[in-house]
Amino acid sequence: MALAHQPSMWDLAEEPALTPLAGRVRRRALSGGAWIDSLPGWMAGSEAVLEVLLGDIGWRADRRQMYDREVAVPRLLRWYGRGEALPHALLAEARAALDRHYRPELGEPFVSAGLCLYRDGRDSVAWHGDRLGRARTADTMVAILSLGAPRPLLLRPVGGGPSLRFPVGHGDLVVMGGSCQRTWEHCIPKTSRTVGPRVSIQFRPRGVL
Repeated sequence: MALAHQPSMWDLAEEPALTPLAGRVRRRALSGGAWIDSLPGWMAGSEAVLEVLLGDIGWRADRRQMYDREVAVPRLLRWYGRGEALPHALLAEARAALDRHYRPELGEPFVSAGLCLYRDGRDSVAWHGDRLGRARTADTMVAILSLGAPRPLLLRPVGGGPSLRFPVGHGDLVVMGGSCQRTWEHCIPKTSRTVGPRVSIQFRPRGVL
């Protein structure tokens, strides 16, 4: 896969590694029992992991029905289910670290990893909540690790309202929890600016889609 990619001058650790979670994650309470945790730069040296993910890991281009026609999904996708080996060892370490930190609150492990590749500013995801599975009726968590060029993750209450903005990239972590998938929506908007590729890794518990 040939994508224009300029490594970050701010993420130059010799070896990729995770930084501690305890005492560093910042939580923001939202309305309706939702909350969001954030930790910029959770993965140091993330450019080395990004280079692996930009290779041939089985990315696919999906299509979806839009009114009376079928259109291309504006990003590439790769899904790793329970027990499937992740494409870089540090991603497995990341999932294990999230389990250790959040399992007392979540009550179960993160088991899947959904990867999205935003190739440039034309790739995006519209306003939505991850509520095709259990999150439609139950509180849960979705942890997102972002690698590559920063893109704004926007959140707003379901039904509309002022949005919150989280620029995510270069190893940043965001965790949406509580009722967030039911009572709030999130999106990655398109941009006319020249931006490099970004990979989003979404760790989810069983049955959360």
